[in-house]
Amino acid sequence: MKPLKHRDEKSLTWMLLDEAATMAFGAHLLRSALGHGLVTLSGPLGAGKTTLVRGLLRATGYQGAVKSPTFTLVESYESKERSIYHFDLYRLADPDELEWLGFRDYLRPEALCLIEWPEKGAGFLPSPDLEITLTPCPEGRKLKLSAGTLKGDAMLGCLLTGDP
Repeated sequence: MKPLKHRDEKSLTWMLLDEAATMAFGAHLLRSALGHGLVTLSGPLGAGKTTLVRGLLRATGYQGAVKSPTFTLVESYESKERSIYHFDLYRLADPDELEWLGFRDYLRPEALCLIEWPEKGAGFLPSPDLEITLTPCPEGRKLKLSAGTLKGDAMLGCLLTGDP
Protein backbone atom coordinates (compact mmCIF):
# COMPACT_ATOMS: atom_id res chain seq x y z
CA MET A 1 0.00 0.00 0.00
CA LYS A 2 1.98 2.94 -1.29
CA PRO A 3 0.86 6.54 -1.68
CA LEU A 4 0.55 7.65 -5.27
CA LYS A 5 2.85 10.40 -6.37
CA HIS A 6 0.12 13.02 -6.32
CA ARG A 7 0.06 14.92 -3.05
CA ASP A 8 -0.76 18.50 -2.28
CA GLU A 9 -0.88 20.48 0.94
CA LYS A 10 -4.25 19.17 2.08
CA SER A 11 -4.69 15.79 0.37
CA LEU A 12 -3.03 12.47 -0.23
CA THR A 13 -4.00 9.60 -2.54
CA TRP A 14 -3.42 5.85 -2.20
CA MET A 15 -4.20 2.96 -4.51
CA LEU A 16 -5.64 -0.05 -2.65
CA LEU A 17 -5.44 -3.20 -4.72
CA ASP A 18 -8.00 -5.37 -2.91
CA GLU A 19 -10.13 -5.92 0.19
CA ALA A 20 -7.12 -6.95 2.28
CA ALA A 21 -5.35 -3.68 1.41
CA THR A 22 -8.49 -1.72 2.33
CA MET A 23 -8.66 -3.44 5.73
CA ALA A 24 -4.93 -2.83 6.26
CA PHE A 25 -5.47 0.84 5.52
CA GLY A 26 -8.23 0.91 8.15
CA ALA A 27 -5.72 -0.38 10.73
CA HIS A 28 -3.21 2.24 9.57
CA LEU A 29 -5.88 4.92 9.90
CA LEU A 30 -6.55 3.92 13.52
CA ARG A 31 -2.87 4.36 14.38
CA SER A 32 -2.82 7.74 12.65
CA ALA A 33 -6.19 9.06 13.83
CA LEU A 34 -4.79 9.77 17.27
CA GLY A 35 -7.70 7.79 18.70
CA HIS A 36 -10.39 10.39 18.21
CA GLY A 37 -11.90 12.83 15.75
CA LEU A 38 -14.45 13.00 12.95
CA VAL A 39 -13.73 11.07 9.75
CA THR A 40 -16.11 10.96 6.79
CA LEU A 41 -16.19 8.14 4.23
CA SER A 42 -17.60 8.87 0.78
CA GLY A 43 -17.97 6.76 -2.33
CA PRO A 44 -20.54 4.72 -4.21
CA LEU A 45 -22.15 1.55 -2.91
CA GLY A 46 -19.58 -1.22 -2.74
CA ALA A 47 -16.57 1.14 -2.76
CA GLY A 48 -15.15 -0.31 0.48
CA LYS A 49 -16.27 2.16 3.15
CA THR A 50 -17.45 -0.50 5.61
CA THR A 51 -14.46 -2.72 4.76
CA LEU A 52 -12.15 0.12 5.80
CA VAL A 53 -14.08 0.52 9.08
CA ARG A 54 -13.87 -3.26 9.63
CA GLY A 55 -10.07 -3.07 9.29
CA LEU A 56 -9.93 -0.20 11.75
CA LEU A 57 -12.05 -2.09 14.30
CA ARG A 58 -10.00 -5.28 13.89
CA ALA A 59 -6.93 -3.21 14.77
CA THR A 60 -8.57 -2.37 18.13
CA GLY A 61 -8.91 -6.10 18.83
CA TYR A 62 -12.65 -6.20 18.09
CA GLN A 63 -13.51 -9.63 16.65
CA GLY A 64 -17.31 -9.43 16.32
CA ALA A 65 -19.35 -8.81 13.20
CA VAL A 66 -18.89 -5.40 11.59
CA LYS A 67 -21.71 -4.49 9.28
CA SER A 68 -22.82 -1.23 7.80
CA PRO A 69 -25.34 0.42 10.16
CA THR A 70 -27.66 1.22 7.26
CA PHE A 71 -30.83 0.53 9.24
CA THR A 72 -29.67 1.39 12.77
CA LEU A 73 -27.79 4.52 11.59
CA VAL A 74 -25.08 4.04 14.24
CA GLU A 75 -23.12 1.17 15.76
CA SER A 76 -21.07 1.75 18.91
CA TYR A 77 -17.80 0.00 19.72
CA GLU A 78 -16.36 0.62 23.16
CA SER A 79 -12.92 -0.31 24.43
CA LYS A 80 -10.69 0.78 27.28
CA GLU A 81 -8.83 3.17 24.99
CA ARG A 82 -11.66 4.78 23.03
CA SER A 83 -15.25 4.94 21.89
CA ILE A 84 -15.78 4.40 18.17
CA TYR A 85 -19.08 5.28 16.51
CA HIS A 86 -19.79 4.06 12.97
CA PHE A 87 -22.58 5.98 11.25
CA ASP A 88 -24.25 5.19 7.94
CA LEU A 89 -26.46 8.07 6.80
CA TYR A 90 -27.56 6.44 3.52
CA ARG A 91 -31.21 6.15 4.60
CA LEU A 92 -31.37 9.57 6.26
CA ALA A 93 -34.27 11.51 4.76
CA ASP A 94 -33.37 14.88 6.28
CA PRO A 95 -30.21 16.13 8.02
CA ASP A 96 -32.36 17.33 10.93
CA GLU A 97 -32.92 13.67 11.84
CA LEU A 98 -29.39 13.75 13.25
CA GLU A 99 -30.60 16.18 15.91
CA TRP A 100 -33.35 13.74 16.93
CA LEU A 101 -30.74 10.97 17.15
CA GLY A 102 -28.67 13.05 19.55
CA PHE A 103 -25.75 13.13 17.12
CA ARG A 104 -23.94 15.92 18.97
CA ASP A 105 -23.71 13.68 22.05
CA TYR A 106 -21.43 11.34 20.07
CA LEU A 107 -18.94 14.12 19.28
CA ARG A 108 -17.05 13.78 22.55
CA PRO A 109 -13.34 14.68 22.60
CA GLU A 110 -12.32 11.06 23.30
CA ALA A 111 -14.54 9.55 20.57
CA LEU A 112 -13.72 8.55 17.01
CA CYS A 113 -16.74 9.08 14.73
CA LEU A 114 -16.70 7.44 11.29
CA ILE A 115 -19.49 8.62 8.99
CA GLU A 116 -20.50 6.94 5.74
CA TRP A 117 -22.60 8.98 3.29
CA PRO A 118 -21.82 12.34 4.98
CA GLU A 119 -23.50 14.26 2.16
CA LYS A 120 -26.85 13.11 3.63
CA GLY A 121 -26.02 15.17 6.75
CA ALA A 122 -24.96 18.30 4.85
CA GLY A 123 -25.71 21.47 6.76
CA PHE A 124 -25.80 19.65 10.10
CA LEU A 125 -22.47 17.83 10.34
CA PRO A 126 -19.44 19.78 11.50
CA SER A 127 -16.36 19.94 9.31
CA PRO A 128 -14.58 16.60 9.44
CA ASP A 129 -11.00 16.30 10.56
CA LEU A 130 -10.39 13.92 7.67
CA GLU A 131 -12.41 13.23 4.53
CA ILE A 132 -11.90 9.87 2.84
CA THR A 133 -13.19 9.26 -0.66
CA LEU A 134 -13.08 5.73 -2.09
CA THR A 135 -13.46 5.30 -5.84
CA PRO A 136 -13.57 1.86 -7.51
CA CYS A 137 -11.28 1.57 -10.53
CA PRO A 138 -9.92 -1.29 -12.66
CA GLU A 139 -6.77 -1.54 -10.49
CA GLY A 140 -8.74 -1.75 -7.20
CA ARG A 141 -9.80 1.29 -5.18
CA LYS A 142 -8.46 4.79 -5.25
CA LEU A 143 -8.49 6.32 -1.78
CA LYS A 144 -8.17 10.08 -1.42
CA LEU A 145 -7.66 11.71 1.97
CA SER A 146 -8.30 15.39 2.54
CA ALA A 147 -7.69 17.32 5.74
CA GLY A 148 -10.51 19.54 6.96
CA THR A 149 -8.96 20.80 10.22
CA LEU A 150 -5.55 21.24 11.84
CA LYS A 151 -6.06 17.85 13.47
CA GLY A 152 -6.73 16.46 9.98
CA ASP A 153 -3.43 17.97 8.82
CA ALA A 154 -1.68 16.09 11.65
CA MET A 155 -3.50 12.88 10.67
CA LEU A 156 -2.33 13.27 7.07
CA GLY A 157 1.23 13.72 8.27
CA CYS A 158 0.99 10.55 10.39
CA LEU A 159 -0.54 8.60 7.52
CA LEU A 160 2.19 9.69 5.14
CA THR A 161 5.11 8.95 7.45
CA GLY A 162 3.68 5.88 9.17
CA ASP A 163 4.21 2.31 8.00
CA PRO A 164 0.84 0.90 6.84
